[in-house]
Amino acid sequence: MITYAELYEVLRKEKYTEQLQQLQKGFFADVSEYFRDKKKIAEKHDEMFNDAIAKTKKQLENAITIMREIISKRQKKVINIAFVAAKTGISKKDSENMTDSEKRLFDAIVKELEADEKNFSVILSGLSEEKDLKNQLVRFTYDVAEFMGPDETKLGPFRLGDIANLPHKIAEILVSSGKAVNVNDGE
Repeated sequence: MITYAELYEVLRKEKYTEQLQQLQKGFFADVSEYFRDKKKIAEKHDEMFNDAIAKTKKQLENAITIMREIISKRQKKVINIAFVAAKTGISKKDSENMTDSEKRLFDAIVKELEADEKNFSVILSGLSEEKDLKNQLVRFTYDVAEFMGPDETKLGPFRLGDIANLPHKIAEILVSSGKAVNVNDGE
């Protein structure tokens, strides 16, 4: 079982170091047991031990505050580690002191940051609308007669050398059949 002094020491280490601190095995189970024990004592109504009960209640309140602060400090560190990992790709070494819950948070944040970075890259490259991402620029290598698109719109006719911004699926069919080439591929 953990003591109030040990809880305070964990907080002190988290507060005054940049690295995420290694928690002892079963830390959260020990803290939970500590809280249950203190709560049982605090709920007693014994006139003879009023001072001890009041002291235990105050210690329980302080321990809960300490635990919330430990979790908050650790979450901030996980967020910072995830930010660095998303930017640099270095992450495995930094996750060794994380709890399972913190690893899930870390993975989710890295995934979101990487997706966000990808979206910004698209915007910076000039494709700011979602519909632009679904289209593909092609140059025709053969004459192609008019045809119907997936949304019942007429497309074409296209002549040899024409360039068109077409839905991705249609562009793939035209490229795979050799009737067009991707302009983005530099062809």
